[in-house]
Amino acid sequence: MPQYRISEAAALLGVSDDTVRRWGEHGRLTLRRGANGMQVVDGTDLVPLMTEAGSGGTLAEAFPLARASARNRFVGLVTRVQRDGVMAQVDLQAGPFRVVSLMSREAADDLGLEPGMLAAASVKATNVTIELPPGSDA
Repeated sequence: MPQYRISEAAALLGVSDDTVRRWGEHGRLTLRRGANGMQVVDGTDLVPLMTEAGSGGTLAEAFPLARASARNRFVGLVTRVQRDGVMAQVDLQAGPFRVVSLMSREAADDLGLEPGMLAAASVKATNVTIELPPGSDA
């Protein structure tokens, strides 16, 4: 079973190391000692928290937008809108995730997209690629 250091678990959950330690102290996460004596979290213990965060999280709760059927929604702030003759590239920062959308310039103009605006990116794809970091045992 994969185990993650406190800092790695924090990065995966999008919280601070101290938050992970606090969650361990309060029983929200189970912290163990790894083979090297450092505190670790089992990967399976992170799944419920990751699923909770994937349901929209506090950002989506604080700024509810229109309901939609898309399961993969990222609520965040528009950080850049680059328009050319026919197309526009819109960058959205949703927590630690950067989502880039290519759309018609007309659509971007109709929405009035500008940096600093609250927006949600909805992703529906038929192909999703999963990659493992270098050195992962498979």
